[in-house]
Amino acid sequence: MKVSGFSIIKNAIKYDYPILEAINSILPICDEFVIAVGKSDDDTLDFIKSINSPKIKIIETIWDDSLREGGRVLAVETDKAFHAISPDSDWAFYVQADEVFHENDLPAIKEAMLKYLDDNRIEGLLFRHINFFGSYNYLAGSRKWQKNEVRVIRNDKNIASWKDAMSFRKHGQKLKVKPVDACIYHYGWVKNPGAMQAKVLDFNKLWHNDEWIEKNVPKVDEFDYSQIDTLIEFKGTHPEVIKKRIGMVNWEFTFDPTKSKELPFRLRVLNKIYLKTGWLIGGFKNYKII
Repeated sequence: MKVSGFSIIKNAIKYDYPILEAINSILPICDEFVIAVGKSDDDTLDFIKSINSPKIKIIETIWDDSLREGGRVLAVETDKAFHAISPDSDWAFYVQADEVFHENDLPAIKEAMLKYLDDNRIEGLLFRHINFFGSYNYLAGSRKWQKNEVRVIRNDKNIASWKDAMSFRKHGQKLKVKPVDACIYHYGWVKNPGAMQAKVLDFNKLWHNDEWIEKNVPKVDEFDYSQIDTLIEFKGTHPEVIKKRIGMVNWEFTFDPTKSKELPFRLRVLNKIYLKTGWLIGGFKNYKII
């Protein structure tokens, strides 16, 4: 069995992405790792080269700034990386620039890859997805945050990145997947408030035109982390590769539930049901479990 990891990155230093941690978290079970490095305003290319592993294969790309609808450019870049992996690889393991996998979950992931290697019905593997918010000590807990994502896919070029690279589809159809008892640790909403605000402004340019941004993105220096409806204290352990970054936190985060953003009544009810039972009533699923 051969496994290729792949990802994309641009302006990793400018927006403080944990891309090195993301890559290193899955590198042990990958035979190669393809990273598409977009032309950046900082030293992202040298930053990636600093990993200094023979498994790393870098392709340099230029993002199409005209694709300003729905984050489409992210899927285009993801497909570039996917198409650059070795043709003889069996599985492609995708990790986004702000996602990290726990070392304790790697054996289960590899076991699933081996188990379903010859079962061509299985087009991907599904993982739990948890979202840290504002602090490494809290998770965004409301039902609107994605709870499962496909991150391992067959090396089948009929599969393509979907929408803003949130997942994958084959010929436009949802992938047939098997769940794995493993978790994606998403750290995209844990940054210094200044870096977070800069990222929000830049990333909105991938979804919206200038008029929308002018109207909807606050002109402030720091991101307001208080605009969240539900946070849950994280009581687990973080992946080893992210612990150094956690130890370098240079901002304070406090959460006052009495001042959190209030949801409409219907969503409050649905959220309470979800938090108590895990039942995501009416929730969207971009996969088919078989």
